[in-house]
Amino acid sequence: MTPIASPSTGYRMSFTAASLCIRESAILAQRYLDLGNWEQVSSEAFSENLLQVRTQSSLRRLLRELTTRLETLSPAELDLLTKATEPHQAQVLWLAVCRCYPFVAEFAVEVVRERYLSLKYELPLEEFDAFFNRKAQWHTELDSISPSTHNKLRQVLFRLLRETGLLSTQRTIQGVQLNPQLAQLLRQGRPEEALYFPTFDTQIKT
Repeated sequence: MTPIASPSTGYRMSFTAASLCIRESAILAQRYLDLGNWEQVSSEAFSENLLQVRTQSSLRRLLRELTTRLETLSPAELDLLTKATEPHQAQVLWLAVCRCYPFVAEFAVEVVRERYLSLKYELPLEEFDAFFNRKAQWHTELDSISPSTHNKLRQVLFRLLRETGLLSTQRTIQGVQLNPQLAQLLRQGRPEEALYFPTFDTQIKT
């Protein structure tokens, strides 16, 4: 499988800055649909403390992370995010995280989905470690990551999987039925991105 991120571009690993943040992301998405400008959304969200964050520094950091993710979504996907039920909102946001972070996308495809298709439903923590070490052979920027940061990356990625409904609290991979509207949007645009979810090929093509 061709890597999503080439060794020359490197991985962005700042996904630890926020969890899935469904409520906050939906608020920002609605404000963008009203305004049509992400800079204005960020400015108003900061001045109004739209996300109800205690400190300005935390709010600024959260806004930066969430808008970076949401900017990867199309207007139709953002509209779905504002109207769908929470499990389907989570699917849209997982898609945004995968688009934003090739490391996460490749883990979703090469580890989570492959284990699901192989009927290996358990996802041990060691699977992350093995994946990380494989990627470090081609991405030298991973060599500088400290053990504590490595552990945090693993912790946050597994939390994102749980929040999306792809992983149980016992670290069992859970197959999902894609939201029909999201599946249709992917088929019309980037059908390969359905591979970010643990589903069988028949579910993707229908």
